[in-house]
Amino acid sequence: MNRTNILIGIRFVLLILAQVLIFNDLNFYGFINPMVYIMFLFWYPIKENRVVFLLVCFLLGLSIDMFSDTTAIHAAATVSIAYFRGPMMRFVFGINYEFQSFRLAQASMVQQLTFLTLLILTHHTIFFTLEIFSFAHASLIMKKVMLTGIGTLVLCFLLRNLFSRDKE
Repeated sequence: MNRTNILIGIRFVLLILAQVLIFNDLNFYGFINPMVYIMFLFWYPIKENRVVFLLVCFLLGLSIDMFSDTTAIHAAATVSIAYFRGPMMRFVFGINYEFQSFRLAQASMVQQLTFLTLLILTHHTIFFTLEIFSFAHASLIMKKVMLTGIGTLVLCFLLRNLFSRDKE
């Protein structure tokens, strides 16, 4: 095991613990529940094995589901955004994403924020659509996606700044 795999394992465990022990109990205004475990997909190395990445993301979502007593909704949303992570990165970072030497830390703050926003909005759209599972309540789905997305984005951005290696 190399240093990268150990760091991935530590982030995996700490984000599950933080989500389950802290953020699942937070309910701002009764329904805004931040989902900071999405940061795992943001921090995961770019050029790692895709099959392993999808499997690890499934285990991440399933772990959150087991502790949250939801029926694989987190797992479905997490695997979905893990699958679409490559095209999202190509959209946000352009051709730079294709190079072997590209690192997320080298991207501008705006690009990183855009990528994180895309991950969060896609995750929340899938999650709340599966949770409510009725297009008759489309306005409720959009309200939850937007408000929970803003709360999640603020907390994830704070975590990103708190735990980033490069201090600006």
